Amino acid sequence: MFELENFKDNIACITPSGEQVSYGELQALTARIISNLKPYQLVFSMCSNTIGSVAGYISFVNNNDATLMLDSHIERSAFDALYQTYLPRYVWAPKEFASPKGAENIFCEKDYILWEITPNESPVSDKLSVLLTTSGSTGSPKLVRLSKENLMSNALSIVEYLNITADERPVTGLPMYYSFGLSIINSHVLVGATLLLTPSSYVEREFWQFANDNCFTSFSGVPYTFEIMKKLKLWKIPMPTLRTLTQAGGKLSNELLQFFIEKYESRGVKFFLMYGQTEATARMSYLDPQYSITKLGSIGKGIPGGTFFLVDDDGKVIEGTNEVGELVYEGANVSLGYAECVDDLMKDDENHGCLHTGDLAYRDKDGFYFIVGRKKRFLKLFGNRISLDYVETFLKEKLKECVCVGDDSKLIIYTTDIDYVENEIIDFIVARTKIVRTVFSVRYINEIPHSESGKILYKKLNID
Repeated sequence: MFELENFKDNIACITPSGEQVSYGELQALTARIISNLKPYQLVFSMCSNTIGSVAGYISFVNNNDATLMLDSHIERSAFDALYQTYLPRYVWAPKEFASPKGAENIFCEKDYILWEITPNESPVSDKLSVLLTTSGSTGSPKLVRLSKENLMSNALSIVEYLNITADERPVTGLPMYYSFGLSIINSHVLVGATLLLTPSSYVEREFWQFANDNCFTSFSGVPYTFEIMKKLKLWKIPMPTLRTLTQAGGKLSNELLQFFIEKYESRGVKFFLMYGQTEATARMSYLDPQYSITKLGSIGKGIPGGTFFLVDDDGKVIEGTNEVGELVYEGANVSLGYAECVDDLMKDDENHGCLHTGDLAYRDKDGFYFIVGRKKRFLKLFGNRISLDYVETFLKEKLKECVCVGDDSKLIIYTTDIDYVENEIIDFIVARTKIVRTVFSVRYINEIPHSESGKILYKKLNID
């Protein structure tokens, strides 16, 4: 999949230490890794934004191994649970990662060790290339199964609509075990671009210093990224070489979206709002920047090679405009299905290029799609069907930060904003929803829980 020899003189990776690796050198490194591997084996790749991590990933994909991408800082109990469930033949991990049980060190380079567990030889489908954890469940055995075709088709679509060339220099603000972060690696390596790899967080001065010192051209984030960037006024940092901002991983409020569009478009930076799911490799749609204001809040249209349609509760296709239904996507990037045990690694394609997203949306007269909420994020309070996502959206007109959880007897608002008392917040909700106030309650917390990839961890918010 990755034909590194086509760009052998291009710089593939740059790190904060000043180390630079060309595509020719990266090809030689991957050849050394592959010489220690058998094909069609399961590999656990413990990811970091480093040359060793990227080289390992490329090696496993090119060698036709199946690779489970995991955070190198995963809790050991979560790693052990996955290890015992899936029985990998190899583990590729940083030197400081404690050796897996029964493993032998067979290769070491770029601060990474290749561990082999010889008793383990879990059979994997010849279609299987990458395994990713489902959102917010890095310790869960439920994985998304991706093929090379999934990876390649999605990367090519992204290259096309973002017009990615070898001149691009993305800075890695997202982890590569997250589908959005991995898609940035895939789409840029495919064209011979330069990855600016840093373990620093975008909230640290060192991150932006490194990015600017190496003339970064693009930055990507999830909604939480941009919330923090506004709060810390990071948008004020001079970014003279920045050309593109991309956002996915959840809905950005219209207010925040408009704020960043105005701040960056005046600098000549294009802001691409995108929509995707791990089950579709990464991306399913994008909003062309020329429509960012006139179609504010839209996820845009399907990526090249992908199409959307809507279905009602009976599964019938909705032909009209402005009618809400479940969003369904078709494309070559739709995953093979899920895996929950080692035997599932031999499964064939179960989705056949079609994904029911679980998101409710409508299509306007111009063919642009707008998401209104999740099918599973609805409550029925006193016979009234109400979207938790809808309540969160209008509450953010008043509150700086809030999330909503509940069941069919109550709706709880968690907020970090102590400027408003509970009665004020509930009055505001009742005025909008016309639902009796006794079902609402407000809880104040110091911080909204988020995953490493910026997703809100709703399960950590008690509804009792």
